[in-house]
Amino acid sequence: MTAIRALLAAAALLAVSIVAVGMSSLAVSGLSQAPQPPSPTPPTFRTEANYVRVDAFPTHDGQPVLDLTQEDFEILEGSTPQKVEQFEHVTIRAVTPQDAQLEPNTVRESRAFQQNPRARVFVVFLDVGHVEVDGSHRIRAPLITALDSLIGPDDLVAVMTPDMSPTDLTFARKRTTIEGFLNAHWNWGERGRINSVDPQEDLYRRCFPGEPHKCPDGSVSDDRGVADAMIARRREKMTIDALGDLVTFLRGAREERKAVIAISDGWLLFRPDPGLSRKLNCQIPTLPQGGFDPQTGKLSAFAPADPVRGQNPEVCDRDRLVYSNLNDEQAFRQVLDSANRANTSFYPIDPRGLAVFDTSIAEDRTGLAPADAPNVTPPSVDQAMLAARINSLRTLAEATDGLAIVNSSDLDKGFKRIIDDLSSYYLLGYYSTGKLDGRFHSLTVRVKRPGVAVRARRGYLAAKTATPSLSPEAAATTAMSRSAEAAIAPLSGYARDVPLRLLIAAGWKPGDTGSAQMWIVGELGSAAATGDGWAEGFEVTAALLNGSDTTVATGRATVARNLRLFKVALVGSPSLPAGDYTLSVSARASSASIPTRETMHVAIPEAPASVGALYLRRGNVTGNKDTPTADLRFHRSETIRVEVPSASSDAGTARLLDRTGKPLAVPVTAAVRDDRDGSRWRTAQLALAPLAPGEYIIEIAHEGQRALAAFKVVP
Repeated sequence: MTAIRALLAAAALLAVSIVAVGMSSLAVSGLSQAPQPPSPTPPTFRTEANYVRVDAFPTHDGQPVLDLTQEDFEILEGSTPQKVEQFEHVTIRAVTPQDAQLEPNTVRESRAFQQNPRARVFVVFLDVGHVEVDGSHRIRAPLITALDSLIGPDDLVAVMTPDMSPTDLTFARKRTTIEGFLNAHWNWGERGRINSVDPQEDLYRRCFPGEPHKCPDGSVSDDRGVADAMIARRREKMTIDALGDLVTFLRGAREERKAVIAISDGWLLFRPDPGLSRKLNCQIPTLPQGGFDPQTGKLSAFAPADPVRGQNPEVCDRDRLVYSNLNDEQAFRQVLDSANRANTSFYPIDPRGLAVFDTSIAEDRTGLAPADAPNVTPPSVDQAMLAARINSLRTLAEATDGLAIVNSSDLDKGFKRIIDDLSSYYLLGYYSTGKLDGRFHSLTVRVKRPGVAVRARRGYLAAKTATPSLSPEAAATTAMSRSAEAAIAPLSGYARDVPLRLLIAAGWKPGDTGSAQMWIVGELGSAAATGDGWAEGFEVTAALLNGSDTTVATGRATVARNLRLFKVALVGSPSLPAGDYTLSVSARASSASIPTRETMHVAIPEAPASVGALYLRRGNVTGNKDTPTADLRFHRSETIRVEVPSASSDAGTARLLDRTGKPLAVPVTAAVRDDRDGSRWRTAQLALAPLAPGEYIIEIAHEGQRALAAFKVVP
């Protein structure tokens, strides 16, 4: 299983990264907004404390019903009828070509795509330990064909195996990587393999090789079947634990329905077995005791390994006791209950098709006492095991409102049933009249039309405390107010003089997504500029360090006498990728003077986004020329210009906001400027004469992204 996980990691569906943007001394905050949905605009499904979304799958004689209206549905929360406030019929038919589908580039984008109520979320669960090699080969082509027909332009899909953590899942809109993995590794199934690839399973076989052992009292200790029983129970526990973790993860990912396509032969759902903890090697199994390891000279919780077989008996006995008390039947019921609470449906598929026998004729019987353990599984026992596995798959589907494809040699037909089931559904929304008590509220969805059956979520977990419901307008106003507050906050630092002020901007040149560039504008404080030697000019050095404290870019500037402003451009050597960096700037008047230093943390976002902004002022003091500045205090007689790096030729829009984020009726001119170094800037220019003293914000917006640049007008 470890090898399978490594292969999946190597063929990850997408690379996601969290970009943390934060610069304590900047008065600019970049905010990303989700792209606007295409026209015509579908209904808006809001999320509030008492708002509940329900996706319903109605069928008649196994076929989706496509012509229902809002009045055809009834929703009961407990026994109380609820009023359906919002309604939409979603039909997935035309599949966008794989190369035309947009992929999420960051964790934030992936989560945003998952929150789209019209997007479906799929997880393909490959139960490696419970699928034979032939089964993994047989399911390959039908699964690829089904994914090609099933995955719509807004849908997300990921793949998981039992030894993976759900946090390792990478969701993507394309299924091409899954197809490539299945084509390259068609024999991923490990059930029935003679040679195990799991070192823990090899340990069990060395500890319990299936050999009789004569005890001093004349009895015979027989460990036949013990290793096989432990391996089977370990694999089943890993699978059920992984399914439980997956359901918990999906519950937090989104409220709407999630679908898990589980490829498995099924499970026996082991219960406690005292026979597995019987006396072996003439000894009753005990928990490991602490002791002294003569080979290492250190204290150890386990005895040293057997030098001949290479096994540790105490470790094997510990695991044997654990697995003898295993109750997978109870754990399986807990997974079903959690799946209903998480609105997750399972679509299990038995890749064996129409199975006749559960075990190979040469496969040793596992889990029976020695006296009852023949070399092969008796037919009656084999049939009981086969029925148990199929029933477990059916129960998983029926209890979670999914479909089970079992006992069918036509896997393509079975997948078609799943595609039909998941290609047409109804989104319903209502405001619950129930209490926000943090408890699970059961739901019943009915269709008034006779003969129509409907599958829908069985309930939801209510919020623990009531929170005020906000309209979309009020929520947007609140968000803007908080963003404005964050943008204004650094202006408080201008109440005192400091030796050195810095403003930075970082972004990507047009057509260049491999290396970013950073621009720094610095200004000496009044006290520092009047010190010894500074009036004669000074040297500036800037260094950018990555997370490993390796210098990745440097820059220098020479400032002439009687000046205190400088501008430095940093270009990576050989490149400057997106990521977190530390910027260090040092200014020195002469070799004998004490340098002035400033350090700040910078996060460069993925292309084509940018961070930060540069400010320019024009007025009587500047000789009517635009001059860079790191001092965000301006006079009413000046004109301010804010510049944001951009890779686009679209100027976007610009407007003036007050300190709370409310728009002001003062015109701001938006434009695009190309610099001599090949960079491009979106600019916003404003004459400050109409403004009273106070704090203001210029908002520059373009294609769903915006930058808030704060400044202060002083008397």
